[in-house]
Order: sequence, then structure tokens, then C-alpha cells
Amino acid sequence: MKYFALISMFFLSALWLNGQTTKETDNGRVSYITSQNVYVRFNSTEGIETGDTLFVKRDGKMVPVLQVKSMSSMSCVGTLLSNIELKVDDVVVARKAPKKVSRTESGTKEKHLITEPALVVPLETADTMHVAEEKKNKQEIDGRLSVYSYSNFSNTSGGNSQRMRYTFSLRADNISDSKFSVETYLSFVHSNTNWEEIKSNIFNGLKVYNLNLKYQPVESLSIWLGRRINPSLSSVGAIDGLQVENNFGQIILGGFVGSRPDYADYSFNFDLFQGGLYLGHVYKNRKKREMRSTLAFIDQENNWNTDRRYIYLQHSNALVKNLYFFGTAELELYQKVNDTVSSTFNLTNLYMMLRYRVLRQLSFSLSYSSRKNLIFYESYKDFVERLIDEDALQGFRFQITYRPVRNLSVGVKAGYRARKQDPIPTKNIYAYLTYSRIPGIGISATLSATFLETSYLAGGIYSINLSRDIVAGKLFAGASYRYVDYRYTYYEATLNQHVVDVNLNWRIIRHLSLSMAWEGLFQQTYTYQRLFVSLTARL
Repeated sequence: MKYFALISMFFLSALWLNGQTTKETDNGRVSYITSQNVYVRFNSTEGIETGDTLFVKRDGKMVPVLQVKSMSSMSCVGTLLSNIELKVDDVVVARKAPKKVSRTESGTKEKHLITEPALVVPLETADTMHVAEEKKNKQEIDGRLSVYSYSNFSNTSGGNSQRMRYTFSLRADNISDSKFSVETYLSFVHSNTNWEEIKSNIFNGLKVYNLNLKYQPVESLSIWLGRRINPSLSSVGAIDGLQVENNFGQIILGGFVGSRPDYADYSFNFDLFQGGLYLGHVYKNRKKREMRSTLAFIDQENNWNTDRRYIYLQHSNALVKNLYFFGTAELELYQKVNDTVSSTFNLTNLYMMLRYRVLRQLSFSLSYSSRKNLIFYESYKDFVERLIDEDALQGFRFQITYRPVRNLSVGVKAGYRARKQDPIPTKNIYAYLTYSRIPGIGISATLSATFLETSYLAGGIYSINLSRDIVAGKLFAGASYRYVDYRYTYYEATLNQHVVDVNLNWRIIRHLSLSMAWEGLFQQTYTYQRLFVSLTARL
């Protein structure tokens, strides 16, 4: 495969030689993630409403990622709309309608500013939004430094622990108004029990999720060096090395040469070579609705022996009004069993998501996934035959959201997941009702219920969540209660838990905020408590 590396380098060099009505946005940060919700903190949520869509920025394009369920003056609680993975401290964008200024009949005297309700961005433009540049190559810097403390307390032996987490994120576009940009996201985690492991290998604690330098000599050509996830190849994962992409009108040509992160500790492992070429197509109709497609060939090595070789397909389509589709597929081209190498053409991963907004107040989405074990024939050679024999895991997800009146939102999410060897499929349904800022008391309330059935247990989780601004824009508090009622299938036993959560968010000054949360879990003979504290400074 050394020849493949040389061909890829030649292709990247060729790309290099050839390349020689604004809406208001507000950035927030993911502050907390649970199994069902994502919490996003803003400087202010003015202009955002329940049911609105929040986005993540991928190379200047806005991709829908969350739907708002409830909010305070500083925070929003949302549910995921796609398979994009979010992490604490990730940037999330809210798009708001611009403020209107009306004039008197004489056209000279201005009236007071009128703020419109939050804009729910049509799905047909969800993948095409671009943040307008006030000045070409203008420097823009945004960064966060956060310290997190997780303290666990229990009445059982050895149940107490302390874990610290430090994160640093930085996005510096057009440094000193140049054509160079830098992006990074680093995390360091240690506990009171694993310091010796970290001293023996720093990457047992340090995780580099993003670290790259971008050079854009002309508008159509971009070059990245470092670790980066390519949004045109979203399911491929992080790529360490050189990436080049050039636009030829509607056609996109790109490629990469480098390595993939170590599968044990996510460190840099240059023995895990990978390279790929991809062809993309972008089509916009007269109404600026967009369709994007990517076809890629990817080869991955382990000490210069083929580990995996496959074709990757990605497609997004928003040409039909209020209808959005996203899908990915992976087709394997290489197989090695008992030292016998053969060519194959097997579908291993398939994901499809369809979302339709019937009305502004009513939308639903449906997703399907079929996943087989990804086999790296050199890395997993001792387990290849067992991995091949396992059936594909297939799943469906359905979600419907309805907002009958302002500040009231109801929704249902259902999931189904099955493998042939499973005794019964895994099924779950989640329903919620949220009323934001109840008149007279200003409290936002959410009632929810989750029903779950698997091959080994069945039961439900019932919860109520209350939140309120204590000082608008400065101090926010919330509390929740959950009751867990599980019944085990294979033996006569039940699990009943009472879970209480209290949290406080304080914006100390403009660029400094403090969050605290206490969670208590109580069973008949067992108690477990967790204290979470975070301090975040915005650069």
C-alpha cells in the first residue's frame, strides 16, 4: 500500500496546484449531557422559543442538531435531531430573527425596536446556512477553559471517589487577518486512583479530540494539518495528518493522508496509516435549497498491512420544502480470513434519517440504522471469525414534537433495536410535556415518562423537572425528581430508586461562570451521592 500513499500524495498536490439578508446568531456551549437531554448555556436565550432548532457549525455550514424543549434566561434543554455526537463545551448556534426598526410616515423618526419571535429555520436551508463575513479574512477568536470536579459518595465500602476534568477549546479564524486558522479541543481527566497509570502513559488522561491548522490560500481551496473530523466524511472519525479540499463549482474534490487515532487510548499512532480520496457534489435549486453527496474510497493499514478497505457514501437532501434527509453507508471491499485474502462487497453500516415539519408547531422524524461489527483484519485478527458470525444490529427511532401554543411543547420518542440472537428486541418509548415560563411564577416545568423493555429487564422512569431564573441573565436554579421502577426478567427481583437532582448556574461576570449540581440516589439499603462543580472562563 506504499503505492497508494504515493498516489494519494500526488492527488493532494494536484488539488493544491489547481486551487491557487444576514440573520442574527448567538453561540452557546454544551454544559451537561444526559441519556435523553442536552443542556446548552447561552449569554441570553432572548429570542429563542421551545420547538426551535439549534445548530452546530461544520466548516461554515449550519447543521441541525438539537430541538429546544425548555429554557431559562441563560440555558436551553434540547433533544438530539441527528446522529452527530456532542461533547461538553461544544459550540451550539441559535439563529434568531433580526430586530426590526419601523419609521413614522415622515420616514425620519424611529419607533422603538420590536423583537420578533425566535426564527425556526426551515429544514430546506439547514445545511446551507453560512455566517456572513463582515470582512474577508477578518480575525475571529473564541475559546473556553473549564475545570470540572466530580465527587462521588456512597455508604458502601470503596464507594467514595474524586475525579477532575480540565478542558480547553479554541477556534481562531484568520489569525491576524491572515489565511491561517487554528482549532483545538483538549481534555485531561484524572482521579484519585489512576495517577500512576497516567504517569506511565499521559494519554490515559489526555485526550486530543481536535487539533489542526488550516490554510486557505484562495476561497475554493482549504488545507488542514493535524487531527480533524471531516464533515464530508462524518462517520469516518478523526484523521491525523494532511487533508485537502478544493471546490470546482458544484464539484468537490478532496483527499487525506495520515493515520488514525490509537484504538486503545486515542493517542497518535503513526503505524495506523490511512488514506482516502473523495468526490462530492453540491446542488442548489432556485430557492437555495441544497443537496449534498459524497463518495469516498478509504484504505486503512496496520504496520503497512491492510486493516480495512471500504467505500463510504454520504448524502443530505433538503430540496423539498420542510423535508430533510441524511444518510450514510459503508461498503467493505476487503476480507482476510485464515490468511486468505479476498475481495468482497458487503454493506456493514447504514444510517438514514428523515425529518418533516408538517407545520411550524408540528414535526416528526424517523431514523433507521443497521450496523455490523467493523472488522480491522490486522488489529482484530484473533477475533475475526467470531466478529464475522455476529448478526447486524438493526434499530428504528421515531420522534414527533408538537407545540400547540406558545411555551407549551409535547413530544414522543420511540426506539426499537434487535439482533437475531437476542431473546426479545429492545424497545423503549419516551414522552414529555414542557411548559416554559409559567405565567405568574416564571417556572419552567417538564413531566416525562420512559418505558423500557429488554431481554433482561422491563420497567419505567418517571420524572418531573422544575427550573427558574433567580436573577435574570445571572443566576439560574433547577431541581428534578426521578423514580426508577425496573423488574428483572430472569429472576424474581426489582429495582426501585429515588433520584433527586438540584443544580445552580451562576454567571459571575461576562466571561466567567460557575455551575454546581448535586444528585442523590436512594435505594432501600444503598445511597449514592454525586457533587458536580465546574468553573468556565471564556477567552
